Amino acid sequence: MELILIKQKGVKKVKEFQSIKHKFNSWGFFSFLFVLLVVLPCMYILFHLLDKPNENWYHIKTFLLKDYIINTIKIVFTTGLFTMIIGTTLAWLIAAYEFPFRKFFKWALILPLTIPPYIAAYTYNGIFNYTGVVQKFFRNAMKINIDAKYFDIMSIKGAVFIFTIFLFPYVYMITRSFLEKQSAALIENARLLGRGSIDIFIHVILPVSRGAIVGGTSLVLLEVLNDYGVVSYFGVQTFSTAIFKTWFSMGDTGTAVKLASILMSAVFIILIVEKWLRGRKKYSYTTAKVRSIVRIELKGIKAVGAFFYCFTILSMGFIIPLMQLSHWSILTYKKILNVKFIGLMFNSIWLAVAASVLIIGMSVVIANYCRMNNKWTAKVFSKISILGYSIPGAVIAIGVILFFISIDRKMLWLYKAIDPSSKTLVLSTSIFMLIFAYTIRFLAIGYQSIESGFDKIGMRFFEASRTLGNSVTKTFFKVDLPMMKPALISGFALVFVDIVKELPLTLILRPFNFNTLATKTYEYASDEMIHEASIPALIIILVSIISVYLLYRIGDKEKK
Repeated sequence: MELILIKQKGVKKVKEFQSIKHKFNSWGFFSFLFVLLVVLPCMYILFHLLDKPNENWYHIKTFLLKDYIINTIKIVFTTGLFTMIIGTTLAWLIAAYEFPFRKFFKWALILPLTIPPYIAAYTYNGIFNYTGVVQKFFRNAMKINIDAKYFDIMSIKGAVFIFTIFLFPYVYMITRSFLEKQSAALIENARLLGRGSIDIFIHVILPVSRGAIVGGTSLVLLEVLNDYGVVSYFGVQTFSTAIFKTWFSMGDTGTAVKLASILMSAVFIILIVEKWLRGRKKYSYTTAKVRSIVRIELKGIKAVGAFFYCFTILSMGFIIPLMQLSHWSILTYKKILNVKFIGLMFNSIWLAVAASVLIIGMSVVIANYCRMNNKWTAKVFSKISILGYSIPGAVIAIGVILFFISIDRKMLWLYKAIDPSSKTLVLSTSIFMLIFAYTIRFLAIGYQSIESGFDKIGMRFFEASRTLGNSVTKTFFKVDLPMMKPALISGFALVFVDIVKELPLTLILRPFNFNTLATKTYEYASDEMIHEASIPALIIILVSIISVYLLYRIGDKEKK
């Protein structure tokens, strides 16, 4: 009798498993569909690599390609080095020491990330040019005439300065978070062995934090490769500027694809090097009783030095450009703030909201499927979902254009059947193409936020709901979704801000006569209307600051 009951229970469990497996298929189907949409445009770039080279490609290959490679390597290497140094030292200072205004600097040092590098480039050029505040100060107040070439930042060195000062928070945030969670035992043991602060930092902190430092630096390098606004405005020839010129000036898709493929190779090299630098070493706690670092109080000259180091970096990365933009906005707000500008803001907001909602929805579907399924498909979907953020915007734009042109050609018969006078290109001249490109580019941000949310709530409540007979979908809406609210809000905020700031994708894929705050800022700056560019730039920064504050509050509540 007992054997029969055991068999019946076993059969029942098998049936329940099969039922769950069957119901997972709907989540799996949509996950597969979303992942396929991410992959297809990238595949189109690979297909077009087989196209026969033309004269433009041979000209670029012979005379220009070497400069593109050298300039890109210079900017990437030096920016990576300086952001690593600044981000790591600031993270260690905030995590390990107590000094005046440390709590303020802890979150304020993230603020440079709210100013997009292309806006920073316009602002600093306005500060240092002949009519800027720096040269006017030396001429008028100090009565000193200094050669203007010493203030010229429109070069590779200037680009490195902009990228370093405004992207170091990637390294700072990740490294500081890692150090704050580390066990105090490592530092205490090193001190007992007679090691000094500098010695501990070099021989203990740097090796232990290697993964966090490399991870943050790789994000910086990917942002540098994605940039178009800074290098274009400074006149530095890199792969992103080459792709834009080839596409816009020459209308040469084939050459643009070949340049995009080289840029993609650079991205893969960075990702491989990152994995190699991280190595196989893993550092974990040796005891369940984990204590965070006990901060040492700095006094005297050391406290003053720590304060001024943090204040100097914050001033260059946030306070100075914000003050300059605010001054320019007072001079031009009457000219800029009108009905047209309100329409511009509306374009940016509804576009960012629509794309963010779509991205978060897709992220929820893929992440929920992956957490319920241990198959290899779930791992592949997870990896592909975060692939888009590592691909520069110019490359995604080329792939999306080729993909949508191909769809339009195949759907032409349907367009003509609906409207005989229909144009050939329908989807590829619509706003839908831009939203699609945003989805590919920023799906990784939404996915990682949602995945982190699922990790925090675990599977206990899901399994309990399933035991009570609720379906997977019902369980998600009734149990998981209410608990995922912080992750949904933070994911939406991150995606929203990145879309509002995004420049390369929007410039290439926007419909005719369609502008956003980012593109209008770029247009004003390109037309040497720096003062006029301050208003849309400030609105972008304000949106970013609000989002950073929102994320900070959510993180603070979760800690409590």
